[in-house]
Amino acid sequence: MSAARATRFLRACRGQEVDRTPVWLMRQAGRYLPEYRATRAQVSGFLKLCQTPELACEVTLQPLRRFDLDAAILFSDILTVPHAMGMELDFLEGEGPVFSSPLRQASDLQRLGQPDPEQELRYVMDAVRLIRHELDGRVPLIGFAGSPWTLACYMIEGRGSRDFLHAKSWLYSDPESLEQLLDRLVQALVAYLRAQATAGAQALMLFDTWGGTLSTPAYHRFSFTPMQRVIAGLRAAPESVDLPIIVFSKGGSNWLELMANSGANVIGLDWTIEINAARKRLGKSVAVQGNLDPIALYGQSALLRAEIERILCANAGRPGHIFNLGHGITPQTPIDNVELLVETVHAWNGCNNDSVYEEY
Repeated sequence: MSAARATRFLRACRGQEVDRTPVWLMRQAGRYLPEYRATRAQVSGFLKLCQTPELACEVTLQPLRRFDLDAAILFSDILTVPHAMGMELDFLEGEGPVFSSPLRQASDLQRLGQPDPEQELRYVMDAVRLIRHELDGRVPLIGFAGSPWTLACYMIEGRGSRDFLHAKSWLYSDPESLEQLLDRLVQALVAYLRAQATAGAQALMLFDTWGGTLSTPAYHRFSFTPMQRVIAGLRAAPESVDLPIIVFSKGGSNWLELMANSGANVIGLDWTIEINAARKRLGKSVAVQGNLDPIALYGQSALLRAEIERILCANAGRPGHIFNLGHGITPQTPIDNVELLVETVHAWNGCNNDSVYEEY
């Protein structure tokens, strides 16, 4: 077991020097792996896979058996929390997650409960405990949740959406009751993530997938502020006060300075901003994670390697960089290119001319 590998990701989260750039991938456990598809076939549905700790553990570990990744991330789904709050959830083939009775008005909030993480979500905590045991200290385990705004979008729309008509209409017609929903989600998420930390998660991540759909004032009020409250709740708890926290707002490069004040240790970047530009705006107070376009993994190997090295050069060897994709890996991704990505990141030893990147 390599001591450097065991601590590399956590050190980078805290902006400390590392022997090489750590790398893990959003959705690194998933349909692009044949072993995942074989495991998935053992149960009747995706939710059942998440609810079976032994299988969730197996799926979490599968990519680490193939690739020299520097962190594991819990295999679960962000919508387990709304489901535990009382919303009926199905994962339909070809459609993804669907809530059969979405929230559409303030009175619908009465349907929601506050789940106990060790009761309604016990299967997640059991999976975390089992994964930590099976990892045996080889690499750290990341726990996660969806942001309050992202969960609210799914709960109101009932499914994914291009324009989030119902959620944004609610925002502009009755913002006070929308904030009531977000308040309930903040409470549930603080309890949920604290419980993951108690069960053994060594870092925590908030996926703000739909934050980038908002205007700047709306992002501040309905996405950033609830996330900041979740982080404050985690910092107030002994089990999570010192854990690295990652915040990722897809399409959020307009608000990097705001995110730097969220209380998070790491800001995730999508592929629409260069790391050197992001770091200049963020300063030295936070680390960065990102930011290869996932579709680059479909490219020719020499061009893929050049793109990975371009991103590494944009960071120019500064501490506090975790290599990742700018969003999740997609189902048809060639496995050989994932291996190439990990090997290229770990083998990188600097640019020919670092001076072209301004200090931050």
